Amino acid sequence: MVLNAFLFVFMTGAVCAAFLLSGPASGLGEFVRAIYFHIGCAMATVAAFLTSCVYSAGVLRGGGDASDIRAESAARLGLVFCVLATVTGSALAKNTWGSYWNWDPRETSIVMLMLVYAAYFVLRGAVEEKSKRARLSAAYALLAFPAMVFLIWILPRVVESLHPTNTLFSRSGLDTEYRITLWSFFAGLMAIFVWMFRLRLRVELAEARLRQQSQRVTQPESQLAGEIR
Repeated sequence: MVLNAFLFVFMTGAVCAAFLLSGPASGLGEFVRAIYFHIGCAMATVAAFLTSCVYSAGVLRGGGDASDIRAESAARLGLVFCVLATVTGSALAKNTWGSYWNWDPRETSIVMLMLVYAAYFVLRGAVEEKSKRARLSAAYALLAFPAMVFLIWILPRVVESLHPTNTLFSRSGLDTEYRITLWSFFAGLMAIFVWMFRLRLRVELAEARLRQQSQRVTQPESQLAGEIR
């Protein structure tokens, strides 16, 4: 409860800083504040998919159901943050380039990334046997993470893009007030990711326990029915 209250206060402070600490930016005006959400969600996406990759490796090392649940939960949250990054990026594109979608390499690559991880959940839904689903999903997640690195960090930098390569958010030109606000947003979004991850994990584990209990209850009933027959 204390952690939730602290998180609420911290994110409230970050939002206030976005509107009070940093002023309008050249070429973006007041809309620069959307960049905090956009970049923060993109960074949280990478962190969530990295978490899924780590737990997927644990599944293949014999981590069992707990690692599989953690890998799936992190991937699901990563996909949520990826969608949020895409939506905020589209709003920025409309303000900057006059259109919500321009088929810019960065826009295209993030759509491809969403498709890659959407296929992860299609794979999980297509395999019924639990242990086989866990192993196949883990192997896919380990292959998907390098694809994510290529799509997010490499591809947009080797082809011509509408996105500027040297902005107020770059290492060389990052003003102090923008840097403080951006990293505050990222820290807050990471805390939200951890909170959501732990909450979803508790829900998944509770559902798993309920399924196990229901199986224990139905098993004696099926044995009794067999004896009656």
